[in-house]
Amino acid sequence: MSDLRELYQSVILDHNKKPRNFGEPPGSNRSAQGHNPLCGDHVTVYLAVVDGVIEDVGFEGRGCAISTASASLMTEAIKGRSLEEAEKIFEGFHALVTGPAVSAVDARALGKLTVFAGVREFPMRVKCATLCWHTMHTALEGRDKSVTTE
Repeated sequence: MSDLRELYQSVILDHNKKPRNFGEPPGSNRSAQGHNPLCGDHVTVYLAVVDGVIEDVGFEGRGCAISTASASLMTEAIKGRSLEEAEKIFEGFHALVTGPAVSAVDARALGKLTVFAGVREFPMRVKCATLCWHTMHTALEGRDKSVTTE
């Protein structure tokens, strides 16, 4: 368990300090904004969707380490995926942080995202980890709407 905690901390800290896909990508044609009033996290997710595929993705905003790392890892997970695949990853991630223990099959499908499994033990942190995901979900649907964790 100690090794898992160290991995968790290492991945979270790395993605917080050096977030991947930070900024609005050229050609983005969908976006949504999200806000977590309890923690003060703000995020905007940008998608460049072409023929049902997320060709590029980025995010901007500010927030705690969990929020920033989650957004960074999310962009890596959905880039190049179809809208349907991105929705399945969203559902899997949401189950990971809100549901019971994750099976080995689910863990393999989620890859690096499994570092967030421990977040479910801290309900206030679940909102930090899922803010960008709910925001991305809204952007996928093409709704021009703000997302809040409240």
